[in-house]
Amino acid sequence: MPPRTLHIAAACLIDDDGRLLLVRKRGTRMFMLPGGKREALESPLQTLARELHEELNLQLAEAAFTPLGHFNEAAANEADTRVEADIFRAALCHPVAPAAELEELRWLAPQDPRGDDLAPLLRLHVLPLLWPHD
Repeated sequence: MPPRTLHIAAACLIDDDGRLLLVRKRGTRMFMLPGGKREALESPLQTLARELHEELNLQLAEAAFTPLGHFNEAAANEADTRVEADIFRAALCHPVAPAAELEELRWLAPQDPRGDDLAPLLRLHVLPLLWPHD
């Protein structure tokens, strides 16, 4: 049986110090970008607006986001599942706190070690694009 595919949108939120915001959902081990699954008829940016509001109480205008790319990778926390991900980048100019299903936030700087608790999409695709010389 082929793996199922989740269509998601996620954001690289960068703070004033150049650090990337990572999130971990309750009951999981892997850190990933904030965002989530697209609902029927939602555009990636509509998904992102909804998810960031639910997860971080964050509201950013669509114009704040720059597309980073579209990726396909193994899902971090679901067996036999792949993610088709639209990834965007935006500046995060104020503090955020976890809400909804989020249990923990982590800030990752370009020089920080990359642990084995980073989602495959983040580790294999996003970080090499954000910080190509690391």
